[in-house]
Amino acid sequence: MKDSIIPIILCGGTGTRLWPLSRASYPKQYWPLNDNGEESLLQKTQLRLIGLPCLAAPLIVCNEEHRFIVAEQMRQIGIKPMGILLEPTGKNTAPAITLAALYIQTIIREEDPLLLILAADHVIHDDELFRQTVQASIATAKEGRLVSFGVVPTAPETGFGYIEAAGTLTSTSSKRNFADPLSVVCFVEKPNRKTAKAFLRTGRFSWNSGIFLFRTSIILNELRSFAPIILKHCRNSLIKSSIDLDFIRIDEKAFEECPSVAIDVAVMEKTEIGSILPLEAGWSDVGSWSALWEISEQDINGNFIHGRVIQDDVRNCYLRSEHRLVVGLGIEDLVVVETDDAVLIARHDRAQNIKKIVNQLKREESLEGKAHRRIYRPWGYYDGIVNGDRWQVKKIQVKPGATLSLQMHHHRSEHWIIVKGTALVTKNGKEELIGENQSVYIPLGCQHRLSNPGRISVELIEVQSGSYLGEDDIIRFEDQYGRS
Repeated sequence: MKDSIIPIILCGGTGTRLWPLSRASYPKQYWPLNDNGEESLLQKTQLRLIGLPCLAAPLIVCNEEHRFIVAEQMRQIGIKPMGILLEPTGKNTAPAITLAALYIQTIIREEDPLLLILAADHVIHDDELFRQTVQASIATAKEGRLVSFGVVPTAPETGFGYIEAAGTLTSTSSKRNFADPLSVVCFVEKPNRKTAKAFLRTGRFSWNSGIFLFRTSIILNELRSFAPIILKHCRNSLIKSSIDLDFIRIDEKAFEECPSVAIDVAVMEKTEIGSILPLEAGWSDVGSWSALWEISEQDINGNFIHGRVIQDDVRNCYLRSEHRLVVGLGIEDLVVVETDDAVLIARHDRAQNIKKIVNQLKREESLEGKAHRRIYRPWGYYDGIVNGDRWQVKKIQVKPGATLSLQMHHHRSEHWIIVKGTALVTKNGKEELIGENQSVYIPLGCQHRLSNPGRISVELIEVQSGSYLGEDDIIRFEDQYGRS
């Protein structure tokens, strides 16, 4: 349908500034962050769109490593995406948007729909006003303009890019009515504080939210004019793509040739058909723990509390426990975040520097720098509890109806103890049902598989022993999730 709105949700960020919660294996967009609810930032990005006219199913662009997380989170909220495009490597927003537009034009073949570009890791507090703002921009986008949504600034922030409008941005938050979008004069990279203050005094500048609305054909025409190299390599990588279950796997070799560029730099800074509409719906890019604290619901002492926390005489703190008890006594202006394998303690004014620590962990090749103790898989997850020189213990949860791959190991044996549910275990071609309080031994070299035929999750304790316990000691013979 020509006037349909297709959400393009970009999930490529790694969210390192929210370490230790956000990590490369499970970034911030997949966590419920800005309240104590259960919906992730990705899920809220999709759910806040419900009510927009002519809304189509979303097209999601994500890292290959996160494909099953994305599919599962969409399933949880009852959404079947139009497609999930898998980037073999992150190349910034211009290639991601180009892939999405080409996919819709050449594969889906919708009649030139509107594309609503959204980041999966942003917070918006007023969903209704956000929808109204998007609706107010539809007519302009239909006319062939590239519409940007500029966040009306509340402070001279130096961490955001800015957009200059051709006139003064009219406030919309109180009146709920909207003037026509203004023409864009220019996009400006992150300014220093003096320049940012000068921007605010003019009334013409807004923060660049990274949210856009435009027709498919229009953005492709502008890419053809200003970023033909990106368009060429994205087209080649899509032509050579393959279908893998519910995913579109972009060709790695062709995509590697594509330059890494933001859509702002590739197109928006150069186009003459840019328009801007002010956005005052409580937007945040959740760029640091301090930023998250500022937008989170606080108690009378300015504290945000999550999880098992006891506090006394604490003010203006962000206290988050994911597992263990956290106790705060007589502290102020701190961020304290506890996870299964790391604890962060930082002053609010130093929380932005967490990237230095993450880079140090990467240089040291520390596991804490890239993954949690709990690792998610398409069939469930496993949690590394404790390990020694030649042994380790894991807790494993397998979802109802899920099946692990048929596999074997060259260097380790495994002992499974079922603590919840009923598992169907295959050993060298023979099947056996194993119930609660029962166990099974998998010797080295044995072809084996575990399935959950029941209606509740299977939980088991796995004890591994052997000369090498790495996850790459897995030889897969069959796998319903398409893993080699």
